[in-house]
Amino acid sequence: MDIRKVKKLIELLEASSVDEIEIKEGEESVRISRNTGAPIAMAAAPVPAAPAMPAPVAPVAAPAPAAAPAAPAVNTDNAVKSPMVGTFYRSPSPEAPSFVEVGQSVRAGDVLCIVEAMKMMNQIEADRAGTVTAIHAENGEPVEFDQPLITIA
Repeated sequence: MDIRKVKKLIELLEASSVDEIEIKEGEESVRISRNTGAPIAMAAAPVPAAPAMPAPVAPVAAPAPAAAPAAPAVNTDNAVKSPMVGTFYRSPSPEAPSFVEVGQSVRAGDVLCIVEAMKMMNQIEADRAGTVTAIHAENGEPVEFDQPLITIA
């Protein structure tokens, strides 16, 4: 861009009420601003495209999570654990009664609950005889592999 054009732009800016002007011609550009009290002329020459390196960013420390109330200790020594990731169901259908209740006696092989995984209903059976002392999952709750489901003592 010709310096005479830049001088003419500065004169036009001073004569008007405009605070800033930017002109682009091809790959060249000029920006003139009077926000700082004096006119500033900036001419940018064409710059070859190069990948910009991001400025290093300091990691921001996340606030410490509030202490959650401690869950009561669960004895899982005698627990029947989930053999897969899925959804826990206490009954075969929403209207049907639960397979087992706390205090109920069960025999080895009795169905305790269902874990749905990939649209397949998997019946979870008791691996030993005893009395159901605790049910650790809620109906319809997602469960993880090896998560305690029901304790048999």
